[in-house]
Amino acid sequence: MREFLSIMLHREGYRVDAVQDGSQAVERLKQKTYDLVITDIQMPRLDGFGVLAHVLERSPETVVIMITAFSTTEQAVEAMKLGAYDYITKPFRNDEIRLIVKNALERKELRHENLQLKKELGQRYAFGNLIGKSKPMREVYELVEKVADSRVNVLITGESGTGKEMVARAIHYNSERGDQPFVPINCGAIPENLLESELFGHEKGSFTGAIQRKEGLFEVADGGTLFLDEIGELPAMMQVKLLRVLQDREIRRVGGTKNQQVDVRIVAATNKDLESEVAEGNFREDLFYRLNVIRIDLPPLRRRREDIPLLIEHFFEKYSPSEKVDIAEDAMRTLLDYQWPGNIRELENVVERCTVLSQGRGLTSDCLPPQMLRTGTVGSGGLLELPENGLDLDDYLAGIEKDILLKALERTGGVRKKAAELLNISFRSIRYRLAKFGFGEDDDAGGS
Repeated sequence: MREFLSIMLHREGYRVDAVQDGSQAVERLKQKTYDLVITDIQMPRLDGFGVLAHVLERSPETVVIMITAFSTTEQAVEAMKLGAYDYITKPFRNDEIRLIVKNALERKELRHENLQLKKELGQRYAFGNLIGKSKPMREVYELVEKVADSRVNVLITGESGTGKEMVARAIHYNSERGDQPFVPINCGAIPENLLESELFGHEKGSFTGAIQRKEGLFEVADGGTLFLDEIGELPAMMQVKLLRVLQDREIRRVGGTKNQQVDVRIVAATNKDLESEVAEGNFREDLFYRLNVIRIDLPPLRRRREDIPLLIEHFFEKYSPSEKVDIAEDAMRTLLDYQWPGNIRELENVVERCTVLSQGRGLTSDCLPPQMLRTGTVGSGGLLELPENGLDLDDYLAGIEKDILLKALERTGGVRKKAAELLNISFRSIRYRLAKFGFGEDDDAGGS
């Protein structure tokens, strides 16, 4: 039987070693690691249970299949309880052994891929891999490291595009929940009438279109982390229901009658000034304090300019890994002078654009967006010399206006009301001027 199995598996394309008994198997397993071991249960000197124990101790990823007579299948079942993958009863059919071996090796490969994926995810979102060496970012890393393994809720604040979700993932994957689900939801992107069902699930027939029972994201994230992005957009009624969940650690599906306990860590993020939202009655104070146990403030890119070269290099490797990172001096000066209203997200888009347009020439000024060149010149300070061919006065003045607005927002920490006072204009006027440059109420040129 041993010779027959060896010949058959060779013909199937496998590399096969064969030995006479359990003792010889253990000696061979000490010298070499195998993907699969097929062993009889009844053998002299050392039986199949002894071989199985050695494999589990020395190479737990190796798959073990037991061979047994029909009369001793109870022993084979016991071996499976101890860690064997499957068993085959004698006599067996060739197709049966082929299928079991194929399935066993596929399962081993899948398990290996899953372990690799989890390892890569952990490395990708390790707090050390958040790009930046500036003092504000080092402070963020330290805080992420301190809070990752705790169970407290975290509120991440910062302008749009500063990497709030990346920080949330870093917290999750560096915590004891790292091998459990990380479930993100944008609270401002889902209609109010669907948000409750999305978060808490619903029962069949609870409303028109509810044709079957559905799990909510709290259930999906059970044991892991729920990331509530744009928490400042949460409607008033949902704020009440979320507060109750945070207090009781229980949810109830829409249309349901029973509460269900959930173990979910909440990480929330916003680009709004939630304290101002609370003062104006737009956000519940009690919910704010529930979410704001630990707060991580992400700096805008214009306050961490020394990180710009590192980020450019990182995005170049992402979008053009085979290309050498070569940045022209004038292009780098423009990138460093630019105000970056879209923060890291905008920088990534610019680098991606340049990898397409530069055609292997690195990053040069002619691949930068036109508005960046205009704003970069204005933002560098001093008067622009009038070019020989003249200039577009309206565009030039608009660039100056935009630059001044952004500098005012930077000085006031992104609070538009204070920026308006600094520029001696009305709040309505600054809203209009920012909207003119594409920064609406939901966009973030520097906060709310």
